Amino acid sequence: MFTRPALLLRIEEGGLLIAAILLYAHFHFSWVLFAALFLAPDLFMLGYLASPRAGAAIYNLVHTLTGPVILFAAAYATHHPPALAIALIWAAHIAFDRLLGYGLKYPDRFKDTHLQHIA
Repeated sequence: MFTRPALLLRIEEGGLLIAAILLYAHFHFSWVLFAALFLAPDLFMLGYLASPRAGAAIYNLVHTLTGPVILFAAAYATHHPPALAIALIWAAHIAFDRLLGYGLKYPDRFKDTHLQHIA
């Protein structure tokens, strides 16, 4: 198992997904909000309408954990529950995508990711 990076990455992302959901539940945030925003980061796929290069850049911008981690830290430090909820939903979305094998995109085409080539 420890010589199969793709499996290890999926296990890691599964753990992150569970952690984000458990934290979301711990703070008693709205599950309606979770459902409404869970797929929102995928709207950034629309960047592919401009070009594969622009699409990959825009998609990757919102599909790295940097954004939700910064938002989570800022929201926690300033006691801003709505932003904290959004950060957890955002992180859960990224983890779910990667658990399914949808990774960061290369600029040549949408189906080439850092995790695999999607058939």
